[in-house]
Amino acid sequence: MKDINIKKTAEIWNIPEVYISMLCEERRIFGTKKVDRLGVIPDSSPKQLDVKAKEYSTHIQSINSCITPFAPCYTEVGADIEAIKAFEQIYMRSPVDTAFTPYRICPIGAHSDHNLGKITGFAIDKGIHIAYGPKQNGVIEIQSLQFPKRAQWHVSSIPEEKQYDWADHLRGATIALKNRYALNVGLCAVINGELPIGGLSSSAAIIITFLNILCMLNGIKLTDKELILTAMEAENKYVGVSCGKLDQSCEVYSKKNHLLYMDIKDDSYELIPQSHNMKPWKIAIFFSGLERSLTSSRFNMRVDELRSAAYALKAFSGMEYSKFSETNLRDVPVEVYHEYKDKLPENWRKRAEHWYTEFVRVEAGVEAWRKGDIEEFGKLCFESGKSSIDNWETGSPELIKIYDIMTKTEGIYGGRFSGAGFKGCCIALINPDFEESVLQKVKREYLKAFPNLESRYSSHICYTADGVKLG
Repeated sequence: MKDINIKKTAEIWNIPEVYISMLCEERRIFGTKKVDRLGVIPDSSPKQLDVKAKEYSTHIQSINSCITPFAPCYTEVGADIEAIKAFEQIYMRSPVDTAFTPYRICPIGAHSDHNLGKITGFAIDKGIHIAYGPKQNGVIEIQSLQFPKRAQWHVSSIPEEKQYDWADHLRGATIALKNRYALNVGLCAVINGELPIGGLSSSAAIIITFLNILCMLNGIKLTDKELILTAMEAENKYVGVSCGKLDQSCEVYSKKNHLLYMDIKDDSYELIPQSHNMKPWKIAIFFSGLERSLTSSRFNMRVDELRSAAYALKAFSGMEYSKFSETNLRDVPVEVYHEYKDKLPENWRKRAEHWYTEFVRVEAGVEAWRKGDIEEFGKLCFESGKSSIDNWETGSPELIKIYDIMTKTEGIYGGRFSGAGFKGCCIALINPDFEESVLQKVKREYLKAFPNLESRYSSHICYTADGVKLG
């Protein structure tokens, strides 16, 4: 298919040029677009395919039935191209641009950011692509290739309550941004993800990409910190997930071949370069075949239990305390925990035990990274995973099985389940010399235990990457 100008179209269709110009101007010919202020038409466009005609409606219905999936999927190669193609099919024009935000992994420091702990992380070279164009009328119309049903709202009229679908994250992001800046321009867009959903913070990646686009179209310049806080607010206040800043920070601050080391208490961070004497390593991701939703999991309960431990420890020790929501374990010295931990309910004690030991593991992991000791760093990653299972008490049977297999597989320096840990994926730092045998063994042993997930299980090799670039 190629584009032809109005004059050539008039000759082929034997229709007055002025009439075709009018149809192009009013977007009433399928596929029409402007190039250097002149209308061009696909040579395959049917003669006089008027958007007001019944023929057009039938054509659009056939397109939507083809491009709207009924089950989550992903596009590991060419996700940006597929997003552009879908955009052109839906909106009958090319997008003005595409935007990208990487996924993230957190090798050490999980389940601690919401109580002002320390974290480590990487952005990876897979993520979320969005093809987009402006809508001057303020309407936001967006389609995900991972989910059915297009979502639509206006920048000045967003549902106050979540709608319990995939677009709630973006409705929340629109509200969070509107609370800070005036919004007039909307957008039409198509989202496509490069890996299965679950454990890599695709929700934060979608929010950040969306916010970046909405800001560019409305002439808004956010700082990195503003972007992180706005994205986090969307999940906390609208979606209802009690997450901290880990996901957003990794996806914004990260740098290729550097470890992000961040203290959530004061938002200070360091990008530590990979040592020249470090052994080679890659990132392997093993998807269990089961997706997860933080709001439908026990994620928020775990956070509340940890905060309850902090509140009780302050009360037992005579420390000052105020609102429950403003209470963080970071405010409680570890000595206080050791003195009064036996007074805590078992669940609260376990959550606190994970938080304090994870804090120590992060600091030890950072030192191992500085020395170029990937083996020690990996060992601490394994320990983090074990504490998440034993003390944070998360991890589905599927993810725990993958974790167990990884601990017994030659060539894996370390690993843990990623994200909330109820479903989703496990991540591993592997020796490239063992890549093939690692992938084969994990798949073989996992599917032996869960043969019903064979069609949905997948593994992927990834690398570190730079965080998102603000427009």
